[in-house]
Amino acid sequence: MTTYEASDLQKRIARYETALDELRAAHQDVRNILHDQVLYERWQLVGADLGFVAPAQAPPDQPRMAEAWAG
Repeated sequence: MTTYEASDLQKRIARYETALDELRAAHQDVRNILHDQVLYERWQLVGADLGFVAPAQAPPDQPRMAEAWAG
């Protein structure tokens, strides 16, 4: 393997590792969004069973959820 080939291989490996890190981060972002959505939907079901009603337009964010349960 020549120096050029080794250098090219190292660049490709670096690009691959960067792309893999970005893919993992994107996967975690999607997973977190889906996880939050599932928790929000479950929270709505439990709240409905207890007589609470979540605002219809409320996105699954923590401050609104805390306020709804407190009120």
